[in-house]
Amino acid sequence: MRDQFPAIRTRLSRLENGPPVGYPVQFRVSGDDIATVRSIADRVAATMRADSRTTNVQFDWDEPSERSVSFDVDQKKARELGVSSADVSSFLAMTLSGYTVTQYRERDKLISVDLRAPKSERVDPAKLMSLAMPTPNGPVPLATLGHLRNDLEYGVIWERDRQPTITVQSDVKAGAQGIDVTHGVDGALAEIRKSLPVGYRIEIGGSVEESAKGQTSINAQMPIMIIAVLVLLMIQLQSLSRVLMVVLTAPLGLIGVVLTLLLFGQPFGFVAMLGVIAMFGIIMRNSVILVDQIEQDIGAGHKRFDAIVGATVRRFRPITLTAAAAVLALIPLLRSNFFGPMATALMGGITSATVLTLFYLPALYAAWFRVRKDEREPPSSGSASGSGTGTGPALPSPAHTGN
Repeated sequence: MRDQFPAIRTRLSRLENGPPVGYPVQFRVSGDDIATVRSIADRVAATMRADSRTTNVQFDWDEPSERSVSFDVDQKKARELGVSSADVSSFLAMTLSGYTVTQYRERDKLISVDLRAPKSERVDPAKLMSLAMPTPNGPVPLATLGHLRNDLEYGVIWERDRQPTITVQSDVKAGAQGIDVTHGVDGALAEIRKSLPVGYRIEIGGSVEESAKGQTSINAQMPIMIIAVLVLLMIQLQSLSRVLMVVLTAPLGLIGVVLTLLLFGQPFGFVAMLGVIAMFGIIMRNSVILVDQIEQDIGAGHKRFDAIVGATVRRFRPITLTAAAAVLALIPLLRSNFFGPMATALMGGITSATVLTLFYLPALYAAWFRVRKDEREPPSSGSASGSGTGTGPALPSPAHTGN
């Protein structure tokens, strides 16, 4: 297309998933004066072109391209003839556009009757100068009151917050992420921002802005989610110490998340963050299962060290099988443009956290409650679970292996 149609500006883009963003890299320049905004936008565009990762840098509205005809009033001659600029403007408006003098009723319809010049006098700009302009001293040719001026004007003027706004936008080359390129260009615009006149600003748009909106919606519900999770864990475990222990296992999944995202070249965006939140829940569920089994074995009379080892061995199979089922079920989503980052984050996080939890949580439990291998008698339930907290009801069968 570039070779066969060089005079046409073209852009090829894939169908977008989620809210439409358009160009991945966008910067909005806003201010009161269009010429000043255009000058600042040119500097922003030059900075974007200097980044090797950008391509097809352009504006959302271009230079003035619409032809227009303006009439400049000679104020000295107008005063001599006793007319004002408003009189000339009203005469030209009546001649070209007309104004309603009355209405004609036809049954239930009102038809406006407009007064304006004949079409032959309105179409040709050259004939406008010969029109007779009424004055207190009699009609005079319009040419005696001024002259016509040919000019160019903007066909489209985009405004944001009631200010003219030009969006400088670009695509990114293969292998680059729009968010990374936007942050890189934003850092290069620091010097331009320092020299901006009062009332003018440069704002980030595009994928970064949409990602920030999604992140804001998550942050607004995050406190409620955290409180709900802690309440449910407290109901299940009935001990603040064990709740904190379970919560401390959740960050283990971030190790696998980072490694898999780097390995598959996936961005850590809004969808991947949803996967990380879901991964935290899966990891804490496995930890609850393991801690609960340890408490059941201790309540059944086993030594604390033996209970930790035995519960870990018995829970190894159900925990790993459920984690493997979740990871394998996510494989079809890896090739999805939208769900790929989420599936990648979940697979890496669940895999690494499952393996680490089976070693980390028993060791943490033993260190937290000071469990020693040479203990002779199993301690009471109160000493096993921390200061003043119960361990929950004891089950008679320590060999329970359900998940």
